[in-house]
Amino acid sequence: MSHTTDNHNLYVALRAAFPSDLEAWAVETDQGRVYTWRDLEQGSARIAQLLTSLDLPEGSRVAVQVEKSVEALCLYLATLRAGLVFLPLNTAYQSGEISYFIGNAEPAVVVCSPANFSWVSPLAFQAGTPHVFTLGDDQTGTLLERSAHFSGEHQPVARAADDLAAILYTSGTTGRSKGAMLTHGNLLSNAQVLQTYWGWRTPEQGGDVLIHALPIFHVHGLFVAIHGALLNGSPMLWLNKFDPQAVIDRLPRATVFMGVPTLYTRLLSLLSLTREACQSMRLFISGSAPLLIETFRTWQERTGHTILERYGMSETIMLTSNPYVPDARYPDAQGQPQHLRRGGTVGFPLPDVGVRVQSDVGEAVPVGEIGGIQVRGPNVFKGYWRMPEKTAEEFTADGWFKTGDVGRIDAQGYVTIVGRSKDLIISGGYNVYPAEIEGIINDMAGVAESAVIGVPHPDFGEVGVALVIPKPGATVDPEHILATLKATLANFKIPKRCCVVAEFPRNTMGKVQKNLLRDAHKATFA
Repeated sequence: MSHTTDNHNLYVALRAAFPSDLEAWAVETDQGRVYTWRDLEQGSARIAQLLTSLDLPEGSRVAVQVEKSVEALCLYLATLRAGLVFLPLNTAYQSGEISYFIGNAEPAVVVCSPANFSWVSPLAFQAGTPHVFTLGDDQTGTLLERSAHFSGEHQPVARAADDLAAILYTSGTTGRSKGAMLTHGNLLSNAQVLQTYWGWRTPEQGGDVLIHALPIFHVHGLFVAIHGALLNGSPMLWLNKFDPQAVIDRLPRATVFMGVPTLYTRLLSLLSLTREACQSMRLFISGSAPLLIETFRTWQERTGHTILERYGMSETIMLTSNPYVPDARYPDAQGQPQHLRRGGTVGFPLPDVGVRVQSDVGEAVPVGEIGGIQVRGPNVFKGYWRMPEKTAEEFTADGWFKTGDVGRIDAQGYVTIVGRSKDLIISGGYNVYPAEIEGIINDMAGVAESAVIGVPHPDFGEVGVALVIPKPGATVDPEHILATLKATLANFKIPKRCCVVAEFPRNTMGKVQKNLLRDAHKATFA
């Protein structure tokens, strides 16, 4: 396809935002390597030339399971430039999972870590993938060896806004993992909205510097963080692995940090996290899992900063966000001043994004009532890869996407997520929302975190079991927890059992895997 001025290839928009001085630093790694904007431009051009030389069919997928590195970032940019479809895979996936993804997505190219080549390549070749390359996190691998022979210039392939840019497999806590198809337009529209909404500062305004400490196989690290920095021409302090002290050491040189709640609790565990350390910081953003209100408050006390919590999904990128201005105040119904950035909520729908709360029968619920969250907007995906029936099922007749999350919108418009619909417990015919109970338990003395799950019960069909992790050195009494809940909540919401546990199973983004907890405790009342 020829290059045209109306090229909607996402790379074109990202490249247009690079600073005029391409010799300026763009990324500095935790090993002290510095990459310039020209390095990103030429490194991605060489890989794009290599991909183009393979003469792949239109819309071919490039599946990537490699450790985090700046070269892996260049591979992502190269895939966009070449007009192909990027398919990032979690580095924790083992052969059974990789075999499913390769079989389902039928990629033309697979790129894996050199250490995994011996088992990934047979799976790929058996599934009919013609090209397998390796890429290490230390500038090694056949991908770089082969692309070194190509020129550092490449004209981005023309793409329409509706053309596929990436497929992200959802974590698949129930049933088969589904590939969410995201277009160039989905990704760019969201990045542009967030650039304005989160007050990204251009180099002329003093500039932003992002600490990038997230994995890059997920929406948060790959799209929200990287697109945010690149679309703003902002450099990144890059950590291949999260290390709390390494983050704190870099705070004086940075202005923006994005993390999952687990990263914030690990940062709070170090005494070196102080107001002084955070003096140059402009914004701390949290997402991918719920932020405990205690973490929100402790962070405020320790650093003087209010964490901005937001909400998104693989299928939609970002949907809502607390406001950027943290300290503007307005009175609530009782005349009390309110912080605009409110803990325990995910803020307001982003510009151009519609969010509504519906009952099970598809009617709008009253303000402040709980229901299923549905969304629409230019950021909402095209559908699930090769699953037309599943796609049709997940959209309403009037075109809204059913997120599978349950929540409410209050009179001021704040959105609060109370859990996943599949985590809902239906006990004796009543709906029980685990997040409501967890919020109360988490505020009790000595409790670090809790998870409430539904397990089968002979009388009620299903009942709640509360699992509680105590704070270090604290003892918690399960009976006391249940008694406190009884004084606060309706009887049908009270878990029938409470157990103290050492830890919860989590995915790489720090989300508690309730499906594994349900499996482990399903025989409690058998």
